[in-house]
Amino acid sequence: MPELPEVEVTRLSFADRIAGAHILSVRMGKSLRWPLQCDPAALVGRQVITVRRRGKYLIVDLNVGHLLVHLGMSGSLSFGTELPPAGRHDHFDMQTSQGQLRLNDPRRFGAVVVVSGEEDPTFLKLLGKLGMEPLSDDFTVQRFQLGLKRRKAPIKQVLLAGDVVVGVGNIYASEALFRAGIRPTRSANTIGQQRVAILYHAIRSLLEQAVQAGGTTLRDFSNAQGATGHFQLQTQVYAREGQPCPVCGSRIRAIRQGQRSTFFCPVCQKS
Repeated sequence: MPELPEVEVTRLSFADRIAGAHILSVRMGKSLRWPLQCDPAALVGRQVITVRRRGKYLIVDLNVGHLLVHLGMSGSLSFGTELPPAGRHDHFDMQTSQGQLRLNDPRRFGAVVVVSGEEDPTFLKLLGKLGMEPLSDDFTVQRFQLGLKRRKAPIKQVLLAGDVVVGVGNIYASEALFRAGIRPTRSANTIGQQRVAILYHAIRSLLEQAVQAGGTTLRDFSNAQGATGHFQLQTQVYAREGQPCPVCGSRIRAIRQGQRSTFFCPVCQKS
């Protein structure tokens, strides 16, 4: 699944090029996770103002309303002036005066949803309960520690839940906990202040590095210009079960938490 860095990389790859464009036509393919919520023709004539990100959602601000875009499990966006004809997995095409925006999603867990504004019930349902943005000034050590103190669940599960800090998906949660020396099964509310501060800085630095590396491409992620990411070359524990820990040489272990694989070093992550 594309995580926060991949969504941010996607945003950066087309946001400037589509800003100011007028929508000329919209084509919907097979149904996605959620309906568009309006007749596609109703979008014609609207203008794209800017493209933002909230967690794993892209918010395309229009002069009237917004488009909420989620890439789902395997979706990707393309933007260009000469895209090929739509294929079987191309489920949303928006032709604008500056190029064509297309969502390709083989598994159809992604979505494009039209909302009237940030007080729209659908906007609030999808984005209203998201936690702090980890790359924003709102994300501080103090607020992070306060959020963790309220949660008794394992720290890995709390990071994935997204209600304390948003967008720290499976790859980056495993990597951040390794850097912080925290066992992924430890209860979030038992982590001390000093260790929380280390985890805080690990999260921020990891996500920044991943954005700079173009995201992580494990299978088929690419940005809106078709470029793949390279952060997978920098991971230290994720998907490295049985390999030696880069710090102590012990074998990396894998366990299941909430139906997701967690990778960690049993020696370096004792606390």
